[in-house]
Amino acid sequence: MSYALITGASKGIGKSLAQSLALRKFDLLLVARSASLLQQLAGELSATCGVQAHTLSLDLTDPGAVNEVMRWVESGRYEVSVLVNNAGYGLWGNFRDRGPEEINQMLQLNMQTLVNLTYRMIPLLSRQPQSHILNVGSMAGYQAMPTFSLYAASKAFVNTFTRGLSWELRGSPIQVTLLAPGSVRTNFVQRSGMDHLERINHRTAMDPGPLAEEAIRAMLQGKREVMPGFVNRFYVFLIRLLPKSLIEKSVWSIYRKKDHPEPEPHG
Repeated sequence: MSYALITGASKGIGKSLAQSLALRKFDLLLVARSASLLQQLAGELSATCGVQAHTLSLDLTDPGAVNEVMRWVESGRYEVSVLVNNAGYGLWGNFRDRGPEEINQMLQLNMQTLVNLTYRMIPLLSRQPQSHILNVGSMAGYQAMPTFSLYAASKAFVNTFTRGLSWELRGSPIQVTLLAPGSVRTNFVQRSGMDHLERINHRTAMDPGPLAEEAIRAMLQGKREVMPGFVNRFYVFLIRLLPKSLIEKSVWSIYRKKDHPEPEPHG
């Protein structure tokens, strides 16, 4: 019996990815902070899709969280064929205004937890005839984003790490896929503190269900990268052509609050 392990599975993109995998009859290992949301989702998917779903309530910003996940997997003797590194969040605002603790927690989750869990899971995934790693990066990782600088940098790390790892593991049973979504209708905007962008996000964002379905389909087909939505793919095409300073100025004008002062010119 083979399982898919999904981090950040209780809501948003992670929940939709779990639903898409359950529809394909994957048994599930669901990890997130909220025990009640995880248990509710596990019950729903077990009832509607006929799969087994086990849950682990855990704060993945804790540097020791990966050890807890691995103890859980090994003690349950779960055979894992899919690892979905979905857990992550953003911090909006000027870098100098954020506290070091909240900065380090976000970077721990977005990068270190993802890397450490991937490293620890590779030997288990290698036991399967075919297995998959799906890392959730972001379109934000393709450019610098003033007032969202740390998040964009962390997702640039995920994007490039995943693409590199996919080459390293070629010829092994493990196929690696990068999911790079744009704006999605989840609680991400509120969690990041960007309430002033809620109206724009609601008009332009994708629903997580179709996004997850496209991502899982691409993963199972062995694609190295999936960027759901034509508009998102066109946008990334443009930012590769246009001057970086023009893109960064546009992002600044959209993402900053109007009471934030214009930056002093430099360089």
